[in-house]
Amino acid sequence: MMRITSLADYQKTYELSVQNPAQFWAGIAHEFEWSKPFTKVLDWSFTDYSVKWFEDGELNITTNCLDRHLKTIPDQAAIIYEPNEPGDEAITLSYRELHARVCRVANVLKSQGVLKGDRVCIYMPMIPELAIAVLACARIGAIHSVVFGGFSAQSIADRVNDAQCKIILTTDGAVRGNKEIPMKETVDEAIAQCPSVEKVIVKRRTNTPVAMLEGRDLWWDEAEQDASSDCPAEAMNAEDPLFILYTSGSTGKPKGVVHTCGGYMVYTAYTFANVFQYNPGEVFFCTADIGWITGHSYLVYGPLLNGAKSVLFEGVPTYPDAGRFWDIIKRHQVNIFYTAPTAIRSLMGMGNEFITNKDLSSLRVLGSVGEPLNEEAWHWYNDQVGKGNCPIVDTWWQTETGGLMISPIAGITPLKPAFATLPLPGVQPILVDENGKEIDGNGVNGNLCIKFPWPSIIRTTYGDHERCKSTYFSTYPGLYFTGDGCMRDEDGYYRITGRVDDVMNISGHRIGTAEVENAINRHTGVVESAVVGFPHEVKGQGIYAYVICENRPENDSLMRKDILATVTRVIGPIAKPDKIQFVTGLPKTRSGKIMRRILRKVAEGEFSSLGDTSTLLDPSVVDSIISGAL
Repeated sequence: MMRITSLADYQKTYELSVQNPAQFWAGIAHEFEWSKPFTKVLDWSFTDYSVKWFEDGELNITTNCLDRHLKTIPDQAAIIYEPNEPGDEAITLSYRELHARVCRVANVLKSQGVLKGDRVCIYMPMIPELAIAVLACARIGAIHSVVFGGFSAQSIADRVNDAQCKIILTTDGAVRGNKEIPMKETVDEAIAQCPSVEKVIVKRRTNTPVAMLEGRDLWWDEAEQDASSDCPAEAMNAEDPLFILYTSGSTGKPKGVVHTCGGYMVYTAYTFANVFQYNPGEVFFCTADIGWITGHSYLVYGPLLNGAKSVLFEGVPTYPDAGRFWDIIKRHQVNIFYTAPTAIRSLMGMGNEFITNKDLSSLRVLGSVGEPLNEEAWHWYNDQVGKGNCPIVDTWWQTETGGLMISPIAGITPLKPAFATLPLPGVQPILVDENGKEIDGNGVNGNLCIKFPWPSIIRTTYGDHERCKSTYFSTYPGLYFTGDGCMRDEDGYYRITGRVDDVMNISGHRIGTAEVENAINRHTGVVESAVVGFPHEVKGQGIYAYVICENRPENDSLMRKDILATVTRVIGPIAKPDKIQFVTGLPKTRSGKIMRRILRKVAEGEFSSLGDTSTLLDPSVVDSIISGAL
């Protein structure tokens, strides 16, 4: 993989990538195996949104993740599985073993009628079979849609119905920390409302008794055992969809972000190799769940494309105690560690006794993802985990971008705490004002947009291209709008300042305010609600809900519990509000729009800077909200 080796080399590479993007990316794409080489590199328009990379080329991403390494590193570890219980034995799959298992599971899918282009939903805990399932879909050209194992039955049903999935892969149950989670049961509840599902394939994990429906449900282990380990890789057009991953938007319904085979492969491989400065034989540990984009790009695809060793961890950072990550790093001699600010802040909050005596000498690079790493957490991460010797790559990117966009390159980019620093090659960021006018120069603030496509840019939102256009390309015509505010300092470094739309960043996961409101409003006693984010010392942002009830609740705490249970049932525990304030009215304009700006200020405790409230339909509402603020 073309490697950047110094700051001067970065500057030269960046210039080249901006002057002639097609030539630059073609040079990187040629390093992969193509069953039919491409002749067209890029065709694009941001006005009537369409982007195609390498559009006449054919490949299979699993050939590049697995088969090509069989010639050089067949017995090297590909995935190192660290189970939930620290006493359980870790399992290592070599490239040869992973390849054989992927082929077997791919043949199982074929035997159950899965064809190229069919959608497969995967709802599983963090066990090797989750990565195997993803790759098995890609092998036969089925489109995988992974649903995070913490989502509710309703969230699964919404996603399965949107993508019209034919098959669901799941487990009997899951273990996370000291909790057992029913997985098959949740799937059964979901598919009661999913007519498209024909088969459910169940992997045993907890050996909990589950209902198996004759003719629909089958056991993974038996099916895999009987399958052949020979499965030719399906030739895919570079622009064929690889996966759909649902993400929250500013309106209620999650949107299915579509990534395609060729561009996504080229971009994730290139960014993984460069940002982390990965060297052959090193152990890479990304703590993200494969249910999120970070797990897709930097636990499965990016590392495997580079022939890396990847740690896959089933448990949580605080079980059996807050030293678990550090024990894993020692146990597997991890060289590169990539985690979320929420995890860093939560471990920092538990005090240093869990880290003081841990041997972290194998570490060479640290990374962070999901939201900006605040300064205090940055220094703790640097001093306590990296012992001052490990560069921190604080990476900015999104589900829609497919891969890292603005980030330091480990050991090369001079760092500043809380800054994403500089764009990676091929990424052309600009800042614009409210009217979409570009803001030039340094020492400025604005909304972050990207003015030119990169290979792993979102291609569409599944089944609704208009939504893709209106969400990302209509706010500022001719630009991809990220939804993030950003500052560019005097050195030209970028610092992400947070969402500028109605989307909250909770523990590094985007959750739309509308989605939480819709869930709260499903509670029988609720008339209306409004949700905003507020600063939270561990999660970065917490969820503050203002709720109007039909009748004033007799027992506030009971009503709160009921609302939390409703949100958990509709979305999942990740979206539970941290604070629920019962109010008699909401600050609305005369046209009926909720003034969230005011609610945000109240949630932050900034009562003196509410701005002009005279345009409100009923300004007195504000005083009553302030007097009841939590």
